[in-house]
Amino acid sequence: MTILPPDPDRDALRVTLARLRNARRWTFDELASRSGLARRTLIDLEHGRAAGTVTTWHALAHAFDVPIEQLLGSLCDDHTPPGPKGA
Repeated sequence: MTILPPDPDRDALRVTLARLRNARRWTFDELASRSGLARRTLIDLEHGRAAGTVTTWHALAHAFDVPIEQLLGSLCDDHTPPGPKGA
């Protein structure tokens, strides 16, 4: 029997992005300038029309000056993340 991992919570990921951007009162243009990503890419990420790549989320983590885990950790918001139990 194959056991598949739970689906990532992509909605929580886009909400995390929106919260970080709004907390800083940055427009999409401002975030694009700070991250080096295209404005359209940022809009698509925040509206759930794109998933982005590791490189994309890495650039965003640097733009927001937060650990990448703070961004990507929300992918596991609706389930227990993988890793050692009880650690």
